[in-house]
Amino acid sequence: MAKVYNLEGNVIQEVELPACFSMEYRPDLIKKAFEVIRSNRRQPYGTKKDAGHYVAWSFGPGRGMSRIPRLSSGKGAFAPGTVKGRQAHPPKSEKIWKKKINKKEMLLARLSALSATADEEIVRKRGHRFNVKVPVIVDNEFEKLKTTKGVLQAIEKLGLAEDIERAKNGKHVRAGKGKMRGRKYKIPKSLLIVVSDPENIKKSAGNLPGVDVVTPDEINVEYLAPGGHAGRLTLYTLNALHEIGDRYGSV
Repeated sequence: MAKVYNLEGNVIQEVELPACFSMEYRPDLIKKAFEVIRSNRRQPYGTKKDAGHYVAWSFGPGRGMSRIPRLSSGKGAFAPGTVKGRQAHPPKSEKIWKKKINKKEMLLARLSALSATADEEIVRKRGHRFNVKVPVIVDNEFEKLKTTKGVLQAIEKLGLAEDIERAKNGKHVRAGKGKMRGRKYKIPKSLLIVVSDPENIKKSAGNLPGVDVVTPDEINVEYLAPGGHAGRLTLYTLNALHEIGDRYGSV
């Protein structure tokens, strides 16, 4: 049995968790499913096929010098061994990044990641900070909150505010060239909110650092186990929990 809280953080009832929350923890499958999802979203990339051909060419035989492609000044270019030469084996745009996984493996990984959200030891091991028993189930009134202030007040009374603060303080400048490409900051993943009707809560909670708002239909391994590490701190509304039970309860 799991406790259901109202917006004031008080227990109002107890419900039985769907059978999917008692699935075996399979970190190997979760990692595999996560890598498949990420690799299938990658965009193929590669160098231009004739890059460098416009500025360097071989002078040919008869000049007493090697046939390496040269600039008009006679300086060697284009070849991988020369200054500013191209890569020897650059990325190819025709490379196939997509990976496959059995449907039943993907389903089992999703259910395993779902059950991990109800295991306090796994959730704490992931680094989350909270003062409430998991899984956190809240009354459906939570879905009707229209302001970020209201959401923060409810989260604080539920004992989850410390994790939001952890994500806020953990924001840092990314290492590498990604910071030049519109990905300047990295923010730790915090609370996952699973709701039945996201119309209001998506706007009021979606801008909190590290917080994601999804419906039971949108749940996947990437949301439940960011980075392939299961045990994300998750808040379920009562309606969302019933939907999860209807969808996966008999699996």
